[in-house]
Parts: sequence; C-alpha cells; structure tokens
Amino acid sequence: MKWNHAIKDYQHYLRIERGLSENSIVNYSLDIKRLLNFLEKNEITITPLSIEKEILQQFVFETAKLVNARSQSRIISGLKSFFNYLVFEDYRETNPMELIDSPKIGRKLPDTLSVEEIDQIIAQIDLSTPEGERNRAIVETLYACGLRVSELIELKLSDLFFDEGYINVIGKGGKQRFVPIGESTQKYITIYTDEIRNHLDIKNGHEDTLFLNRRGKQLTRAMIFTIVKRLVEKAGIHKQVSPHTFRHSFATHLLENGADLRAIQLMLGHESITTTEIYMHVDRSHLKEVIHNFHPRR
Repeated sequence: MKWNHAIKDYQHYLRIERGLSENSIVNYSLDIKRLLNFLEKNEITITPLSIEKEILQQFVFETAKLVNARSQSRIISGLKSFFNYLVFEDYRETNPMELIDSPKIGRKLPDTLSVEEIDQIIAQIDLSTPEGERNRAIVETLYACGLRVSELIELKLSDLFFDEGYINVIGKGGKQRFVPIGESTQKYITIYTDEIRNHLDIKNGHEDTLFLNRRGKQLTRAMIFTIVKRLVEKAGIHKQVSPHTFRHSFATHLLENGADLRAIQLMLGHESITTTEIYMHVDRSHLKEVIHNFHPRR
C-alpha cells in the first residue's frame, strides 16, 4: 500500500465513519504529510505498512526541535490515530506509535474577556458603514450564542427561528443543535438583514447564507479572524483574542452567573461534558456562593 492510497482511505474513514469536518480532516492529513516530508528529506523509502517504531521515534525527535510541546503532542496523537485506522482495517497487526509518549503539557486555560471588554470591542465598530452593521451582528452573535467560527459562517436565514427565540446550528460532524438567542442579538441581526443584506447583489448559491461579504458571497473564517483582530487592536486590549474567545467568554460568564454545566454543554455542542468542564478551571470564585445558597449544611 502506498502512502497516497492510505491517506485517501483514511480521509474517507474520517469523513464517513467518524463524521469529522473538512477542517479536522485537513489537520489529520497534515500530520501524516509532515511524516512523509521527513521520510523524503532523509531519503527513506518505506510504506505505511512496513514503517516501524525506530523511524517514527527519529521523526518525533526531529519534530520536537521545530514545534512546541503542544503541537508535538497533537502530531503524535494524529499519527496514532492514522496507524490505529490501519490496524482496524487489518492492514497492519500493530500500531508502531503505541509506545511513543507525548510530551507532558499543562492544560492551557482559554483566554476570556470581561463583559466590559466585550462592550469596549463592540464600541470600536464604525456603524456608519454597511460592513459595520454586519460586524456588530457578527460579534454579538458570536458572544450571545457561543458559536464556533465555522458555525457562524455557515449560519443560514432559514436557521433563524426568532419567534421561538432559537437559532439552528450545524456543529462538528454535521450535528444539529438549537441555541437560544436573546432579543437584543435578534435586533442587530434584523437590522443587518433588513437594511444591509437586502441591498447586496447576492451571488448564486449564497441566497440563504446569513453573513455575506460586500460581493454577496459567504464570509471566510479568515475574514472573521481579521474583523475581530482589528477591533481588539482598536480597543487597546492586550490579550490573545480570536473569534473563539467570545465562545469561551460566553460559557465562562454563564457559569459565573450560576448556569448549569449540563445546559452550557448542550449550548456549546460538546459531545462530552468533560470538554465543557475546562470552564470550571477559569473562575472558581462563584462556587462558594453556590454552596452558601444551595447546600443544606450551609
């Protein structure tokens, strides 16, 4: 079996069997291509079925010189997944990555923004321009609904159920969830759709897409990152802020104000509650208040 054949089969498995998004599939594939570049550079001719632990250890050692521990850990995890697939499909008997350990890394807590900082960022938006009205609706939606960037740019007009107070979100692996949306965010989206979007020359295939660029096409992930980066710089906030930071802030603020962790899990679209529990490490100050208010031995 050649590497290209193995990678295509693996991508098909990730897409069909595991239901991963195209972004996730690309990232998994990049881990294998890193290994292929290493083999080519060192003139090592070997197939995915015959490669053994020693060569992979050498690759991991060389990679450690180029990337940080977190990236190294992700690459090792990606290769383990690839070789597990080959074992699962009976192409190999063993996984050569099995005994290769990932570097020890601490859990990185997500940056969050305070409510005041979010207001400060939104205040930088120039509402005298059509893009300004759109950008306000984008930032408000990111924070009010805790969306991933991919979920935001894929949002459709037909996903808006304002009468019921919900939006329909298509998350990772095509999983569907309904997320509550507040009246103020509904108002900003309505202003954008009625006063800005209605006047765009919308291109074929984008008629139902909610957020569009000035050419009437769907916004890209990179454009959302650029919008947020420019607003944060203008606001003078010195934190590592990305669109995902609004999602973290959404969950953190709900938790700090007494929301149930299970409810937050459902709104974020996390498959496991252990993923949601990372937000418990951000601020534990509210836990004393929970005990004081609710425990019978308070």
